[in-house]
Amino acid sequence: MSALPISGTAVPLRRGAYAAEIASVGATLRSLAHDGRDLVAPFREDELRPVYRGVVLAPWPNRVVDGRYAFDGREEQLPLTEPDRGHALHGLVCWSDFRVLHRATDAVTLTTDVVAQAGYPHPLRVEVEYRLVDDGLRTRITTTNTGGSRAPYGASGHPYLVAGPGRVDDWTLELAADRVLEVDPDRLIPTGLGEVAGGPFDFSEPRRIGDLFIDHAFTGLRAHRARVVAADGLGAELRWDEAAPWVQVHTADRPEPAYDRAGLAVEPMTCPPDAFNSGTDLVVLEPGASHTVGWTIGAV
Repeated sequence: MSALPISGTAVPLRRGAYAAEIASVGATLRSLAHDGRDLVAPFREDELRPVYRGVVLAPWPNRVVDGRYAFDGREEQLPLTEPDRGHALHGLVCWSDFRVLHRATDAVTLTTDVVAQAGYPHPLRVEVEYRLVDDGLRTRITTTNTGGSRAPYGASGHPYLVAGPGRVDDWTLELAADRVLEVDPDRLIPTGLGEVAGGPFDFSEPRRIGDLFIDHAFTGLRAHRARVVAADGLGAELRWDEAAPWVQVHTADRPEPAYDRAGLAVEPMTCPPDAFNSGTDLVVLEPGASHTVGWTIGAV
């Protein structure tokens, strides 16, 4: 009996010039290429997934500050999964081994169950569909409240877009957003909304990222699209639906040389960081209710 790869069951997808591979742990997008050119930062099948590359984020994206929140009169404490900053990071399914429900040469649907637990006493069923289409890889996350009480909810994905050779510094970014969620520099706790126009995060017109540090959520989107392009004009684009009025962008500043600024994280989010506390754009799933959000990554 052969050992399962550390990233879980591998599901290859192919259609036309596009090829992708999904890893069952975290329902993760492990690789995506067009004509052999990477569109996201990949990782090896036998590698422990680094820096949340390609993972599904649910039932919340980003951070719950201090892991504490109140909902429907209950005070909750989540495990602190970002110990250096003391927050609960990126939900509960990052390390779940999803089951394959349906599979074809160009599509796969995976599912997992979130069990009621300390800090999040709400059972959920999460289904993730990946489908290669003519213009890229389409992802859909559908979550259903399988319990008997209302559940706070948010979702996102964590692909790192790759424009070409080199680092994030060498690429051009286009993102038409009017507002940015400002954060304190040490723990990235939200401090309030600021205007983007004329500031360092104004990418309404494509411009080079350079050495700018970005780990911020944007809203007031004039287009649900982000595009990174290399000097040769090639790149990658992520388009998402209106169920995600926020997008987190991160330049992947890391101490490990292999990961440092090697891809641009673009995360369409249904709600901003710490929405379990602010309530901003928080989805509340009634018993039996479902929510869907989706996006497509394609070649430029």
